[in-house]
Amino acid sequence: MQSFETLFDQYSWDEIKKDIYGKTSKDVERALGKSQRDLEDFKALISPAADPYLERMAQESHELTVKRFGKTMQMYAPMYLSNVCENICTYCGFSMNNRIKRKILKDHEIIEEAKHLRSLGYQHILLVTGEANKKVGVSYLKHAIELVKPYFANISIEVQPLEQAEYEELLEIGLHAVLVYQETYRKEDYTKHHTRGNKSNFSHRLDTPDRLGKAGIHKIGLGALFGLEDWRIDSFFTALHLRYLQKKYWQSIYSISFPRLRPHEGNLEPKVEMTDKHLAQLIFAYRLLDQEIELSLSTRESEDFRNNIFKLGITSISAGSKTNPGGYVVDEDSLEQFEISDERSPAEMEALFKSHGYDTVWKNWDLSLQ
Repeated sequence: MQSFETLFDQYSWDEIKKDIYGKTSKDVERALGKSQRDLEDFKALISPAADPYLERMAQESHELTVKRFGKTMQMYAPMYLSNVCENICTYCGFSMNNRIKRKILKDHEIIEEAKHLRSLGYQHILLVTGEANKKVGVSYLKHAIELVKPYFANISIEVQPLEQAEYEELLEIGLHAVLVYQETYRKEDYTKHHTRGNKSNFSHRLDTPDRLGKAGIHKIGLGALFGLEDWRIDSFFTALHLRYLQKKYWQSIYSISFPRLRPHEGNLEPKVEMTDKHLAQLIFAYRLLDQEIELSLSTRESEDFRNNIFKLGITSISAGSKTNPGGYVVDEDSLEQFEISDERSPAEMEALFKSHGYDTVWKNWDLSLQ
């Protein structure tokens, strides 16, 4: 059966780059004049030519988001189960070549972390591990999901790519969503950044959302790690991937995340800088492309940026996050995957939203609307 890679191979990175940077103000105005946009319009909206139109894009992004989602903000928290990893990646603190103390949470530690997060109000949890299939594989994940189910209404994971049958196993016991980022869609650079381990297999990772769709996962999260390559080109390929999945696996819903390189053990310098203005432009462009897509922002971003952007297209946000296993109560000093920027508590974020007339949604509102 055809997978996304078949479509992906029909595109040239350099040609897409040339096309995006060749867009003009007329192309942007044409895109803004439409109610239904396609990928050509998306190219224009993420191009340098769109810079003078950001205020207009921001206003429409806000209006479309409120029309579809109302004045609500879904809150979630990542819960890191392990920093053990079998990959060598240039940008990650968990990379196998980093000499750090490794930790895998035990049952009682998982429960302690879960109880703490639930006491803060969270009902939506994202379970995260390093990629170590033998030590934190499917059996460990199944057990972890069973342990946290009594505390949360919605369980997502961000772990190593699995096979379709393994996703189906996790779906049966309560898994709701899976986040899997390609990191970069530029194959040559992907190889440079992933030199050892299963993650070095570009094609296997690229086909993971296909396996998720076939397994019937309710929500699939996509994204690229901005800083590895030109954000505009990676974002086009992410949008191409999104459109392919939406057409083929229409029963699932989709989310986009916007991670930028943050300080970590190893400290890879970004190849291409993505400014706050660029990130805002991209958020607006995704909302103008797709009124239904969920757009998620993490604590990687600064307090000031998050204060201003949340009303302009974002539907899901984390707060008080810890990116180390046991970081909330069990082992606060274990190594982080990356440094967070916005350290405000969930209660502080809820107060911010309330001051702007937004309701905080602690569990997955899309289930409650069905």
